[in-house]
Amino acid sequence: MRIVSLLPAATDIVAELGLAAQLVGRTHECDWPPRDVASVPVVTGAHLDQDALSSREISDAVGGSAHSGSSLYTLDTAMLAALRPDVILTQDLCDVCAVSYEKVSDAVRLLDADTRVLSLEPRTLDDVLDCLVTVGELLGVRERAEQRRASLRARLDTVRTAVAGRDRPRVVAVEWLDPLWPAGHWVPEQIAAAGGTPLLAGPGEHTKPMTWEKVRAAEADVVLVLPCGFPPERTLREADLLTRLPGWSDLPAVRSGQVWVLDGPAYFNRPGPRVVRGAEVLAGVLHGVRPGEAVTPDEARPFPDVPRR
Repeated sequence: MRIVSLLPAATDIVAELGLAAQLVGRTHECDWPPRDVASVPVVTGAHLDQDALSSREISDAVGGSAHSGSSLYTLDTAMLAALRPDVILTQDLCDVCAVSYEKVSDAVRLLDADTRVLSLEPRTLDDVLDCLVTVGELLGVRERAEQRRASLRARLDTVRTAVAGRDRPRVVAVEWLDPLWPAGHWVPEQIAAAGGTPLLAGPGEHTKPMTWEKVRAAEADVVLVLPCGFPPERTLREADLLTRLPGWSDLPAVRSGQVWVLDGPAYFNRPGPRVVRGAEVLAGVLHGVRPGEAVTPDEARPFPDVPRR
């Protein structure tokens, strides 16, 4: 089967199902697993150079809202046609996160082929894991997909067991720096599974910008900084967007040294199998436990200029 993935999380799912060799096209942001996807043709591009722009400039460019506005991505329809995909995996949840569903639909209508399009729209942790089975059924490996889902659920149960009975710190997760934006959808459930109490957003919630005053009023014990699409190094370039805010140094999380920069694209922003690793990472951050492999500095590191307790 010839698969084109127009969503990084979908590429993760295909790899999780052991079908990476059947990928014939991917987005420019599909980067996992590196060895499997490096040689797969890229069929998308970006209108914006996010690495050259600030968070505020990116937000303004998409209409002042990190989850609305026109799609940021181009789609090479000629290449897509040449790849002759049997299946295209895409999404209709957020035009800022991937090529818009409308653009994909328009492209498919031009293909001289019987191409099936599957749109993935998970909002909760269960939805994310269920996408494995949805994709697996379409690709003819439902039993394998159900086994992988069961394995991932077992890992989540291990996380919950490891933190059971411990105090649950109050946690704010920041998904965008300017404007400030709380992480919603599955992230509150990741926090809860790892033994924290999520603030400012609930499970499955499609969030909106928040004021700094609201963040201060939450008096979080822990602040997680995981901007959408930003690896830790990119996030740290704009650390001053937080540290210069009035009263930053008075936050309980700052005073206790519990502000963390996480790898958002790998474990929190994308609704793929690695959200389970995200919960394991959070268990290490919040409670110092190891329900899986040890947390590495690439996965979670202390925010700069925050004293460690």
